[in-house]
Amino acid sequence: MQTITAHGAHIPALGLGVFRMSDEEVEKVVPAALEAGFRHFDTAQIYQNEAALGRALQAAGARRDDLFLTTKVWVDNYDPAKFGASVDESLDKLKVDRVDLLLLHWPADKIAIADQIDMLNAVQVAGKTRFIGVSNQNIAQLKVSLAHSKAPIVTNQIELHPYLDQHVMAEAAKAAGVAITPYFGMADGKVPGEPLLQEIGRKHGKSAAQVGLRWSIQQGFIVLSKTAKPERVAENFAVFDFQLSADEMASISKLARPEGRLVSPPGLAPDWNA
Repeated sequence: MQTITAHGAHIPALGLGVFRMSDEEVEKVVPAALEAGFRHFDTAQIYQNEAALGRALQAAGARRDDLFLTTKVWVDNYDPAKFGASVDESLDKLKVDRVDLLLLHWPADKIAIADQIDMLNAVQVAGKTRFIGVSNQNIAQLKVSLAHSKAPIVTNQIELHPYLDQHVMAEAAKAAGVAITPYFGMADGKVPGEPLLQEIGRKHGKSAAQVGLRWSIQQGFIVLSKTAKPERVAENFAVFDFQLSADEMASISKLARPEGRLVSPPGLAPDWNA
């Protein structure tokens, strides 16, 4: 498996995300994901399926040392009295002593970024996560996180797909040694139906979805794929045996449009232009 290195963290370049998946779906898809080669799994407190993921990995006999587990602290737990306890609960559900990567899920608008980072640093010092990162931060917030954190910020997990131009954030993150982890890579179902991606896929014997994943991987991102169908998992993993040309990469990037952002919940999302 190809890995992305950021501040000492070696993160599998392709992971399986379980957003919007029921416990039953998680427990069905995880064995197929392990068989296909997935070792990186991404969940969150708010997904309410950490326990299902923990059960599925344990039932499948997955070796802990082979896995890279990411979860995220929800904004309601951004309080010194709640933060650590919420992480303990996540660890209990996942059936592990620590996760590999712990993220702040959204910056929200109630708690200062510096205070959020203090809590994240504290749980890392306590040994509850190997590495820390953020999610959905704009450039200004990422700069505050980097300046304030006592430990390296290894990633910023953000919405990223062919319809959303994120090159400014990607360049700022790269300059700071921070990896980008795209989510919503299929643009809520738009990518598989995109004619350009279908056309490129035919040239390579691949699906439009595989082309979309490959486009992100070739940019050096940590890519999260998702499917609730065990029979589709192997397809999602088969993205390391072909290469998109420079012209193909550029043509895909030209799909970006001003209204391309799909995820921006009020009260949670920042000013994306800051």
